[in-house]
Amino acid sequence: MNTIKLSHLAETLIPSEIVRLGATIKEKISNGEQVYNFTVGDFDPKIFPIPIQLKDNINEAYEDGYTNYPSAEGEADLRAAISTFIEKNEGISYSPSEILVSAGGRPLIYATYRAIVDKGDKVVYPIPSWNNNHYVHFTEGEHVMVEATEENNFMPTADQLAPLLSGATLLALCSPLNPTGTTFTKEELEKICDLILAENEKRQAGEKKLYLMYDQIYWTLTHGDTQHYNPVSLRPAMKLYTIFIDGISKSFAATGVRVGWALAPEELIVKMKGISGHIGCWAPMAEQKATAKFLNDQSVVVEYLAQFKGQLSEILSNIHNGFMSLKDKGFNVNAIAPQAAIYLTVKIDLVGKTTDTGNLLDTQQAVTTYILNEAQLAIVPFSSFGASNDSPWYRLSVGRCKKTQIPEMLGKLESALKRLK
Repeated sequence: MNTIKLSHLAETLIPSEIVRLGATIKEKISNGEQVYNFTVGDFDPKIFPIPIQLKDNINEAYEDGYTNYPSAEGEADLRAAISTFIEKNEGISYSPSEILVSAGGRPLIYATYRAIVDKGDKVVYPIPSWNNNHYVHFTEGEHVMVEATEENNFMPTADQLAPLLSGATLLALCSPLNPTGTTFTKEELEKICDLILAENEKRQAGEKKLYLMYDQIYWTLTHGDTQHYNPVSLRPAMKLYTIFIDGISKSFAATGVRVGWALAPEELIVKMKGISGHIGCWAPMAEQKATAKFLNDQSVVVEYLAQFKGQLSEILSNIHNGFMSLKDKGFNVNAIAPQAAIYLTVKIDLVGKTTDTGNLLDTQQAVTTYILNEAQLAIVPFSSFGASNDSPWYRLSVGRCKKTQIPEMLGKLESALKRLK
């Protein structure tokens, strides 16, 4: 069979590692196998439904006939509602003209890259992190990766970033971080902001500035004493160089509703609007109208987030405690205490172990396969987020987890660990 010739981008694009893993899991489930699927950064609506008020607003908007094209930049009432919501809850001021609405966060990330990065431009990003490697590939930028470490909860530090920012066009950061569910401390983010401001002070008039893309799509979902910090609150001068990526997908378990927004300088928003307009990635009109109405009802928002965060925190804490119990029993596992988002960072370090059937787990891929086959536990290795293939760390996502599943899942994992030598 002849191989057709396509574009260089199409020929070199790496498929989503998570999607590929998901296909394996779906096959197992279709064959009748039990799988504890903790791979996808999504929610089971039966466990985590969207706010009833938002659902009612969407239905009402369709009944009212909001089925036409929305404004390219987002409906005026929604951008006004976002402006008020952000100022009230984060203390940062963005006018509607500094806000761009899209069908979730992904098109906004793509538009950010396309608006800023030219072929050969340096893009600095940490590993592990979600999809930055693919977006740099889209734009033919130069990958400048920073490998974050366990000691810093897998968040990049200012000391790591400092020698890499000279001549860079974009620094892509995320907090709370996908895949780790960890966050920047106030002090570390202040240092990073100071580095960016100092770098931009050095650049000549007419020279491209260093921009920060700050993905904070999980910022409302902090747990325990964790606080979310953003660059513009800490350093107001950062408003000139920061692009926020945000939306309702994670905050309100509304991944399929597809309403996201970017906050950025107006001149940049105009360029991003042009890019996203050509793609046609608008959030649906009815969902925009519904989201505007929902965000304006602060008491409803607060009430929903309180119960939602409580539910997530309990699940994450229970799984974390289970992993620490296994560690205390002498098994080679570990976990970082949950800080935010819907993720738990767990360690399963079994390379070199032998199964009860005599098979050597000689690679981390073999470990992943063993855990999936013998413990029915599906989690995503950090190698899928840019880390080295031998990293023993994983992302465990709880958006589809029932509390009643946790003891059973942990029991299966312990049984699988016991069978190793």
